[in-house]
Amino acid sequence: MSHMLDPVHPVTLPGPDSPGLSSAQVAERVARGQVNDVPVRSSRSLGEIVRANVFTRFNAIIGVLWLIMLFVAPIQDSLFGFVILANTGIGIVQEWRAKQTLDSLAVIGEARPTVRRDGGSIEVATNEIVLDDLIEIGPGDKVVVDGVCAEADGLEIDESLLTGEADPVVKRPGDPVMSGSFVVAGGGAFQAAKVGREAYAAQLAEEASRFTLVHSELRTGISTILKYVTWMMVPAAIGLVVTQLVVKNDDLKDAVARTVGGIVPMVPEGLVLLTSVAFAIGVIRLGRKQCLVQELPAIEGLARVDTVCLDKTGTLTEGGMDVTGLRMLDGADETYVRKVLGALGESDPRPNASLQAIIDAYPDSEEWRCVESLPFSSARKYSGAAFSEGDGETSTWLLGAPDVLLGADDPALAETARLNERGLRVLLLARATHDLDGPQPARGARPTALVVLEQRLRPDAGDTLRYFAEQNVRAKVISGDNAVSVGAVAAKLGLSGTAVDARHLPADRREMAEALDEGTVFGRVTPQQKRDMVGALQSSGHTVAMTGDGVNDVLALKDADIGVSMGSGSEATRAVAQIVLLNNSFATLPSVVAEGRRVIGNITRVATLFLVKTVYSVLLAVLVVCWQVEYPFLPRHLTLLSTLTIGVPAFFLALAPNKERARPHFVRRVMRYSIPGGVVAGAATFVTYLLARHSYTGSDALAAETSAATLTLFLISMWVLAIIARPYTWWRLALVAAMGVAFLFVLVVPALQTFFALRLVGMTMPWTAVAVALVAAVALEFLWKWVDRRFPA
Repeated sequence: MSHMLDPVHPVTLPGPDSPGLSSAQVAERVARGQVNDVPVRSSRSLGEIVRANVFTRFNAIIGVLWLIMLFVAPIQDSLFGFVILANTGIGIVQEWRAKQTLDSLAVIGEARPTVRRDGGSIEVATNEIVLDDLIEIGPGDKVVVDGVCAEADGLEIDESLLTGEADPVVKRPGDPVMSGSFVVAGGGAFQAAKVGREAYAAQLAEEASRFTLVHSELRTGISTILKYVTWMMVPAAIGLVVTQLVVKNDDLKDAVARTVGGIVPMVPEGLVLLTSVAFAIGVIRLGRKQCLVQELPAIEGLARVDTVCLDKTGTLTEGGMDVTGLRMLDGADETYVRKVLGALGESDPRPNASLQAIIDAYPDSEEWRCVESLPFSSARKYSGAAFSEGDGETSTWLLGAPDVLLGADDPALAETARLNERGLRVLLLARATHDLDGPQPARGARPTALVVLEQRLRPDAGDTLRYFAEQNVRAKVISGDNAVSVGAVAAKLGLSGTAVDARHLPADRREMAEALDEGTVFGRVTPQQKRDMVGALQSSGHTVAMTGDGVNDVLALKDADIGVSMGSGSEATRAVAQIVLLNNSFATLPSVVAEGRRVIGNITRVATLFLVKTVYSVLLAVLVVCWQVEYPFLPRHLTLLSTLTIGVPAFFLALAPNKERARPHFVRRVMRYSIPGGVVAGAATFVTYLLARHSYTGSDALAAETSAATLTLFLISMWVLAIIARPYTWWRLALVAAMGVAFLFVLVVPALQTFFALRLVGMTMPWTAVAVALVAAVALEFLWKWVDRRFPA
């Protein structure tokens, strides 16, 4: 990545307070194509969506078989092709709807950098920036294009996401700034030197924001299953083709129809569709709640989370604060202190929430003039400014965390601790004795006053924390504030546990993981520590979600399994998070978790249905080859069975509520049920078929044998469906019953009997088919209980 640090081509830097480009200059650059034309979101186009849904391996297999059947058999044997067309159409429509939802939300959550043009500052879309634009930046802003620093006021930029270097870099006029980095302290402006795809981070951003259905355990697991299915299908299909042509050498069309009837059900064609539809509907549902899912598998990821790390400010508390008290220290003059606080507020052009509360409480004294400033940074835990006081006097002041600025034995810390225990936030105003640009500006600072701030709790935070507790998801509050204060806030929201000062946490990852397991609330955490804490939790086997809105959360958000940012958070946090809560409501998180659990739990459930069919189809093909008999089914029979016992029920089951926490090992969990279920269904069906071959004689014997075998297979498939549908609710019972009634309808209505070639002959064989199915159902119940005990998920 060395090319990132190449010096930017020499440019003429604008002077301080430059008016920026004129409208004419902007228009000229747009005409020359010197505009930042990188698409904000590179979601799939309609053409790409259609291609992805139409041109699949299994659509190709089934498409060829369908064309063959259209020429050699009645239309009812080609029904499976129309089902595939409908499935593909549903997949395209749902993904297109999800794309529109995502794209509209992306516009709402899109960053709008501030540029200087015609002497004024205006917000523009990222893709409206032109070459040489003067872009203003402050804490939390992401650098959107490569450029050269033109103005700097204590400007510190974190380039760790690009270079891996953890320490912020101080920028001065003339220094290069790189797209993809972000401001952690101070402010300034830089001139755009590379725009569009020339900017280093443009390709990264384009790739990172791509709408995708891949890179999730669910999708990877299904791909693995499909790979094995393909390997099973090939030899079984070849054996079936040879056998049927030999056995039915007098009737080529019927041989082809029965061969295709054996191959088609091996394909779990609806499984990929249902996964895509479930994900897409999840995106649409969350979109209605103003939740932008920047990476689709994040829905699945959050469902697997067992630990959620919460940043206090902006997550448990609202962004705003109120000054509720001012405590003088060492006999300080309150009137003078109020002037100092007013001047400090005025000295920072981009105040954080604490400083904004001070600005609201203490108006600026106009005769004071700021001559030097030290912006707040979450690593330092304080800010500062030097003033000319109007009467010729100069003074330097620091405002920040008392336990950072004061010595361990200072009496003011006892007062601070009492206030922290009530959940109040306390800042120390101290007079500095060293220059702000020195190595240790806080050394020897004289405490002057304590500023007491009250944080506004989010009204929905308590309910959300209770939800996580009920779902066995552990919450860890990680904050840069005082541990006692954070612990008191957490206690007000019903989160019990010990409060730990992160400065005393062990550096060793294993030891840190143990400390994190024991503690609940952690204060005085530095940005780098947040990242280390996320890594420590992951190293001990936890799946970690991190929520935050401040620039100090970026590194941890990026490293967490799932990063969740507030819509009002800094641009940098929104850029690295997988999920953005555009309505800034922490209470939306349970909806995201529930959506993920619904998707994973239900797809695991319905995947078993599809794969039981694949297993019994392959087994039937093998048995037919071994016994050298006609394949018992025509395509129309298995189309009917698949629709009633898999297709329709799976669609409803895949979209039902499901609160069970997602568990790993998707492939193992699905196959441990599918293999015994498919083997029992295939074996029982073939037994009925062989019994029917001994029972029936004459020209119509094969049709009667097929009908008996179909009855057994339907009843067993219904039993599999009944097991999968547990635990029962009224609508699940109604769904299973409706499928049974539909099949009964086919058996008793003469027109449907003829259409599907299903007619039960006599009394003995149909009741034998029922008896075989009942024995198989008992075997299924026993086997699946044994599997649960022998191979726990």
